[in-house]
Amino acid sequence: QVRLVESGGDSVQAGGSLRLSCAVSGFTLTFACMGWFRQAPGKEREGVADIVSGTPQAYANSVKGRFTASRDNAKNTLYLQMNSLKPEDTGTYYCARKRCTGKLNPADVTDWGQGTQVTVSS
Repeated sequence: QVRLVESGGDSVQAGGSLRLSCAVSGFTLTFACMGWFRQAPGKEREGVADIVSGTPQAYANSVKGRFTASRDNAKNTLYLQMNSLKPEDTGTYYCARKRCTGKLNPADVTDWGQGTQVTVSS
């Protein structure tokens, strides 16, 4: 059974940092294409980072230079380090297993986690 479980979401002040984790099971992370997505209230879900074999392939323009995606295949865990957080980063963050397209398209996702809430106040 495929499972993706996010953690690490919290409420922080603008300029702060958070590290999200995503523990996966039911498949081998080493060979999987993964991504981070987020959804703000009233908005569509959007891609944040696409990561293949430990190397991020793409970041959304809005997070470039501030967010870093990584993975530890031995621990079956995906990470998203978020620095210099802004109020517009507020939303539910999801990790996902996806088709290996190199793009940040939610339509490419095959398995979603349940999400973790990030709230950034000004």
